[in-house]
Amino acid sequence: MGFYSRKPIANKIPKRTWDCPRAFIRLRYSLCLNRSTSPTFRVDDLPLLLAQLNRMGVQGLLDKHFPTHGNWQGLSLGWVASIWLGHILSMADHRLSYVQPWAEKRLSTLSICTGQSLRALDFSDDRLEAVLGYLSEDEPWHRFEAELGGHLIRVYDLRTKRVRLEPTTASGYGGVTEDGLFQWGHSKNKRPDLAQVKIMLATLDPLSLPVATEVLSGEKADDPLYVPATLASQRNHCD
Repeated sequence: MGFYSRKPIANKIPKRTWDCPRAFIRLRYSLCLNRSTSPTFRVDDLPLLLAQLNRMGVQGLLDKHFPTHGNWQGLSLGWVASIWLGHILSMADHRLSYVQPWAEKRLSTLSICTGQSLRALDFSDDRLEAVLGYLSEDEPWHRFEAELGGHLIRVYDLRTKRVRLEPTTASGYGGVTEDGLFQWGHSKNKRPDLAQVKIMLATLDPLSLPVATEVLSGEKADDPLYVPATLASQRNHCD
């Protein structure tokens, strides 16, 4: 039987692991310089998550493949998306409206971890919606995915001879439109009353590392998705 824990991920991480990210060491040092006057900040698992995203090169690759309009101000798209990913992983919550108040309470922590000057407005609903708009472009996404996958394959020295392909569905209460992703289809979740999207995922053992993903409208059948997913895996440095 599964269970859901509200305890922060950081509580489950050994202390030695916590000491690894350089950002956490800087954060801990800066907060302990004067305990009598320094405010207390709750860091949870953020230093570890942001350090891992930085090692993966997510921020730099996003900024490289998704150049923003000249009117974009404040934190770059790559940094906004990386910190947003940290929020999703830490809080297990993907809702846009909760990110700005979450960030506002952790501006000092996020600034020290990233080395960036932050504002709560960098994570407003409108800004996050704009990020999603950029990331929805297929060609830039495929280039980003290929370069990120190639980097991770080299870092972890993974064998690329075998790729596992798995189609699945995600159901939701979103409305069905003629050209939208949410459509009626065969429900693998046994919820035929809900519209769904279909996701094809290609992963490498032993980490189940995703090397190619494709999000399609929910009425699609599984069989026609395998060949494109195989070609995408080969394009992304898998033999």
